[in-house]
This record gives sequence, C-alpha cells and structure tokens, in this order.
Amino acid sequence: MIVHRRLLQLSGSVKAPVAACVSLGLAVSAAYVTQALLLAAALAALAEGRHDDTLTLLTWAFAVIAARAALLWARESVTVWAGALIRARLRDRLVDRLGRLGPAYLTGARTGRVQTTLVDGIEGLDAYFSRYLPQVVVTLCVPVALVSWLFTVNPAAATVLAAAVAGVLVIPRFWDATLLRRGRARWTAFAELAADYLEAMQGMATLRAFGAVHRLGTKLATRAHHLYTTTMRQLRVSLVETGVSAFLIQAGTAAAVLTAARPSDAWSVFAVLMITVECFRPVRNLSEYWHAGYLGITAVDGLQELLTVPPAVGDTGTVTVLPPRPAITFDRVTFTYPGARRPAVQDVSFTVGHGQTVALIGPSGAGKSTLAALLQRHFDPDRGAVTINGIDLRDLRLDALRAGIAVVAQDTYLFHGTVADNLRLAGPGATDEELQQAAHAADAHDFVTALPQGYDTLLGERGATLSGGQRQRLAIARALLADAPVLLLDEATSHVDVHGEEALARLRRGRTCLLIAHRLSTVKDADRIVVLSEGEVAESGDHAALTATPGHYHRLLIAEEVTA
Repeated sequence: MIVHRRLLQLSGSVKAPVAACVSLGLAVSAAYVTQALLLAAALAALAEGRHDDTLTLLTWAFAVIAARAALLWARESVTVWAGALIRARLRDRLVDRLGRLGPAYLTGARTGRVQTTLVDGIEGLDAYFSRYLPQVVVTLCVPVALVSWLFTVNPAAATVLAAAVAGVLVIPRFWDATLLRRGRARWTAFAELAADYLEAMQGMATLRAFGAVHRLGTKLATRAHHLYTTTMRQLRVSLVETGVSAFLIQAGTAAAVLTAARPSDAWSVFAVLMITVECFRPVRNLSEYWHAGYLGITAVDGLQELLTVPPAVGDTGTVTVLPPRPAITFDRVTFTYPGARRPAVQDVSFTVGHGQTVALIGPSGAGKSTLAALLQRHFDPDRGAVTINGIDLRDLRLDALRAGIAVVAQDTYLFHGTVADNLRLAGPGATDEELQQAAHAADAHDFVTALPQGYDTLLGERGATLSGGQRQRLAIARALLADAPVLLLDEATSHVDVHGEEALARLRRGRTCLLIAHRLSTVKDADRIVVLSEGEVAESGDHAALTATPGHYHRLLIAEEVTA
C-alpha cells in the first residue's frame, strides 16, 4: 500500500473528484456489509427453523443487492468522470509548466521522454487517483470498523481476524521499496525507448540516406529487451507480494471461522464468516487497483522533474503592457550558458531605436542567436541589462513581453491543422478577410488559394507538404496578424525569394526590428549593422560606412562575393 508523498501533494488540484470516489467506495462497501449481515441473519434464522424471518431477511438482502448495483454503476460513472477530470487538470498543469520553463528546458530535454511523461505517466496517474487512492481510504476504514464491531459478537474470532488483517496490510510492505525501485528502473527504460522510437520516426529520411536503419533497429531491439528484463524483475517481486497477500487472506479467513466454530450460536458463526469475507474484500480490491495505477507511481520522477525544475527566468515583473514606440537597448550584456567555459556574449552594447532595423551579423557561434534569446527573455544576462524604453525586461510580465514581439525564424514551425488554424495562432479572433489581407501582404495568398481546399487545406506536421519558401511566407503572414510593435527576424530570409524579401520589408515598416542574417545582401538597407565576433561587438555602422572601412564587415562582404 504505497502512498507517495509527492503524488499526495499533486492531489491538491484533484481533491474533489478523489473525495467523490472515496464517498461512493464507502457506500458500496456499506452495501456489501449490509448484504453480508442480512445473509448471516437469514442463515441463522434458517438454522433455527424461523422460515418466515428467513424469507423476510432474504427479501431485504435482494433489495440491498439491487441498491448495490445502482451504487456500483454510480461509482464507475464517477470514477470515469474523475479520471477524465484528473487527466485534464494534470496535463493542463504540466503543459502550463512547460510553457513557463520555455525553450531553455526543452532544448536540453528529450522530446520523447517529456511526451511519455505527459501521456503515459498521466494515464497511469488517472488510475492511481481515481481508483487506488480512494481504495486506500476504504481499506483503512472498512476493516477497522468491521473488526471493532465483531468484538461485540465474538471477541476471540475478532482478535484472530484483526491479526490477519494487520498482517495482510503490513507484511507485504517489506517488498514495497524494492518494487518501487524496480518500477522506477522500468519507467526509465520505458521512457528512453519511447524517446528513441520518436527520434527514429522523425529522422527516418536521414537514417535511410545514410543506411543506418538496420543499426538503429538493432539498438532499439536492445533497448526493448532491456525493458522486458526490467519488467520481468519487477513482476517477480509483485507476484511474491501478491502471493503472500493471498496466503494471509486465506489463512486469516480459515482461522477466524475455525475460532468462531467453537460452541456458539448460529448467528455468531455466520456473522464471523460473512464479516471476514467483507473485511478482506477491500484488501483484494486494493491489490487490483494497485496494479492499475502502478505506472503512475513509477512515473513520479519524471513528473517531479517537470514540476520542480526551476525555470531559467522567473516571471517576477510588474509592468503588464509593453511601452509604446519601443526602443531596445542592450547595455553591456554578458551571458554564459550553464556548463560553458566562456561567455556566449560579452559586454555587448547597442540600441535599436523605434521604427529602426538593426542587423546582427557574424560567423556561426558569434552570439547572434543568444542575443535573440535574451531579447525574448528565454535567459537573463549574467551582467548588464536589456531594456525597452529604459524598462528592464525583468520588470515586464513575461506574457506582456512575448506578446509584444513577433518572431519569424529560419525554421518555421507549422502545426498539424489547416492553413487558417496555423495563421490564427497569432490572431485567434482574426476574420477570414483579415487572414487574406495578411496573406496578400506576405505574398502567400496566391499559393494558398492554389491548394486543394485553400485556407482550409490540412497541413501535415511541420508543414512538410510545403516548400521552405512557402512556410516562410506563412510565418510572415502570421507575424503580420500578431501586429506586435517589436519584430525579431532570425535568419528569416534563408528560404525566401525576391517577393519574400519584399514581404519582409513591408513587415518591418514602422516596427522596431532586430534582424539576424548570414547573407549580407539582406542587411544592406538596415539602419545599423552590428558585427559580432566571438561574442563581442567588433564594429557597427551602416552599410556604406562599414564597406568603406577595412574591417570585419568588409572581409565578410568580400568572402561572400567570392563564394557567390
């Protein structure tokens, strides 16, 4: 009978459905006990030749059986309702938690492992909260009440029964630590295997291209065998515990009945027999529900990690609205990634005025994407500050900050859904006319209307049925719908043609824009160009000034012309 402390803390959000399941569980047990007492009284009356009383008592017993059937139906209905509610609440809480942890956590976590926790772990917790935990309460209440009452009927048999119930509840607990430890090992193996399978499906094209399908298949088979062996080790312990419990139940029943069979009246014998059965019924049900909810208990480590790992940044700000006409300032910003030997950016300072476009360029690893992450506050600087109109980003509410920044990235993520659904991520209340206006401005309307169902065309995961340029144009349309005053273009020109660049120019108009690019041809019209090298600002200025002066930008421009 394992009641995990962390899972009890989680039950704070599902207390009402668990209480409903407990109440109906106790009502069902009361019906079973009432039926047992009526049958004991009927058998005693039959043994004493009181046939009229026997018939009356049996009639009442059948009435209780009918009432119990109704209670069992109600309990199962409430259990299903509670399970669905518990799953929804816990998943909402975990998804909200993932949103708060942000990319800083998800970058280092395996997607398949997180997915397994959210899906299989929560499914296991459904049975734990809606069935196992209520049955624990029933198991603690019903035998105690029945044994206490039985002391008024047959003290000797009650003493034997109390010892047997205590043995059933206590002795198998010696295996619980081992069972939980092996269950956690099984969950780890299960989560790792699920993560490997997800990665294999996502990267199947790459595996086929390099002829690595067979090698990965062998690796997956090894992991599956490891899961099998850990499951069997866990099952062996579980079967020993189940066998011990079954033996104690049978021995306790026989001992109590034999004790009651000594010279006594018929009522006492039959009462002991029936009450003994009802004493152990909750224990047998507990064992059944234990196995149903065991997966949730073994998943507690993954759940606890999600719920306790500290976010990279705290939502401690008090300013709820982004300042109008925003201007962004990076003031001597230094940041080092956890575990890194040197700062990703160091003493970086520049300003993006309202309505201006500032381009960040430099070789890979220069710190461009780090500055973009700091602007979105996925991380906080170690030293220095990023401000908007003089307000430190740490003083802004996260939802206000991120609602004020529209992002068009190199790798546009499109969800499984229609074109319209993907566009409305940025504007949930946008009308069809507004969608079309945004698509026109992004030069996407023509190719969207050429799709089989136009804006109602279902896109596959990640928009795999579209070209890179088409996905990028939808990202531009989505940013237009967001209508945020700050624009972050992170390698947004990597897949666009001339028309796409014109759409980006329209998107930038009137917005404060930070543009990250490798292609220097896309930054020539920026108001200012900041050249990064090894995490520091090497030089800055407009295209004409930087071209006229030999330096980093000049050398990058020559190198691009040579490779073109």
